[in-house]
Amino acid sequence: MRYLTFALTKGRLASKTLEMLESLGITCDEMKDKDSRKLIFTNEELKLKFFLAKGPDVPTYVEYGAADIGVVGKDTIIEEGRKVHEVLDLGFGKCRMCVCGYEDAAELLEHRELIRVATKYPKIAKDYFYNKKHQTVEIIKMNGSIELAPIVGLSEVIVDIVETGSTLRENGLSVLEEVCPLSARMIVNPVSMRMENERIRKLITELRTLLREGGKDAD
Repeated sequence: MRYLTFALTKGRLASKTLEMLESLGITCDEMKDKDSRKLIFTNEELKLKFFLAKGPDVPTYVEYGAADIGVVGKDTIIEEGRKVHEVLDLGFGKCRMCVCGYEDAAELLEHRELIRVATKYPKIAKDYFYNKKHQTVEIIKMNGSIELAPIVGLSEVIVDIVETGSTLRENGLSVLEEVCPLSARMIVNPVSMRMENERIRKLITELRTLLREGGKDAD
């Protein structure tokens, strides 16, 4: 039996994913060793391999078959636009992609004026403004604190992930429009889906059951 390989997004998404897999009896003790220098972690008994990657790289590993399965945020899936199957919403890492700015920028959005939009997510921003709102905008790609852009006059609004909104509030900004809801998703390589259909389907079914039961507990 060949190994099934998982690419997990470093940090909270990986921790939450491993917690969920442990609930199904899928463990990888090697990954718990904080001092380990290993890059690939193996569960020999279940023929599984795991590795950690930066979010934007996860869909790339999955598209090219270096990983069969990936766990990554929906924002990254849309932005990267890789050829992968999105098979399951894992229900954690929930947040929203939003258009934010000073309150008076709401009018510019309403009248579809030509404005500048600062964002780490140019593809998502472009799709939202051009295809959904039919508003022509100038998109400025940024990498650091996006909230700075409207404050220093670089842009009228930003498109960014909003979890609690506290950073926005502290800087006098607010959510003006919601682009889309986000959460952690499970993605699968299309060839792996065919070749390892039984094993992958079984895992998806078990995770789905776990999520349903978790939902009932939450109620």
